[in-house]
Amino acid sequence: MTTETFSIRSHHGSKSAVEKAAQVIFTVCGFFAVLAVASITLYMLISGTPALFKVGIGDILFQTVWQPTAAEPSFGILYVILTSIVGTFLAILIGVPIGVMTAVFLAEVAPPRLCGMVRPAVELLAGIPSVIYGLLGILILNPLMYKLELILFKGSETHQFTGGANLISAVLVLALMILPTVINISESSLRAVPAHLKSASLALGATKIQTIFHVIVPAARSGIITAVVLGTGRAIGEAMAISLVSGSSVNIPFPFNSVRFLTTAIVSEMGYASGLHRQVLFTIGLVLFAFIMFINISLTRILKKGDKKNDK
Repeated sequence: MTTETFSIRSHHGSKSAVEKAAQVIFTVCGFFAVLAVASITLYMLISGTPALFKVGIGDILFQTVWQPTAAEPSFGILYVILTSIVGTFLAILIGVPIGVMTAVFLAEVAPPRLCGMVRPAVELLAGIPSVIYGLLGILILNPLMYKLELILFKGSETHQFTGGANLISAVLVLALMILPTVINISESSLRAVPAHLKSASLALGATKIQTIFHVIVPAARSGIITAVVLGTGRAIGEAMAISLVSGSSVNIPFPFNSVRFLTTAIVSEMGYASGLHRQVLFTIGLVLFAFIMFINISLTRILKKGDKKNDK
């Protein structure tokens, strides 16, 4: 055996050892990721289900009165659930089109110099703490909403003025907060589309706008849906910012009502809750966890079905 042959075999042996070590490390990391999700799920089930049996599933999920500290406590969270659903849906309805259009602008339309100025601003939005969004909402949005309330409901004896802390303010803050996630992921997906697809479309006579919306955006569909999933998770899981601008009262989610989301219900009362009240707050967390899991699983299945159709 020559020295060169021994060196080659040693090199292959060390490379194989490194690959095996990397495979073990990746397997362990994947295992811990699955274990973390399973542990969180188990913990939420253990912590959140006792109150369901003590109070009753119907009394918690389908009653509207929330009075946990009354002589005869009531733990109805139907309005809280509806507020989270309506608020998240409206925030996605506002934020996703703006985010996707901004991503298209940055990836395909904006000149490099302008893109170099806009992208850092978008990244800065992602780094701003959520409480700052809430403070901006208090200083800017709430006064504007209060003026709008005075115009629309002046002389009304039934409307309860909230000082601008209402569902609309919360929705606008959430829509602003999901923009960085939607923009960054959508832009990365658009830039990852193979250049030959764009060239072929232009060569066949399509305009630039037609190419963008009929070729590039459909090709980046999976990444854009991922952006929507992550944006939805950010919206439905946000607590601090919307607790400052929503009024945090349990009401039916009408636009100018002071409302309470699932997250703010936990944050606002966990500090002093005890006994059954505390257990119900864990049940609210379980409901929130179930919503997020349902949304992620549903959108993932939609994405997979779309990919199968594209493959066919």
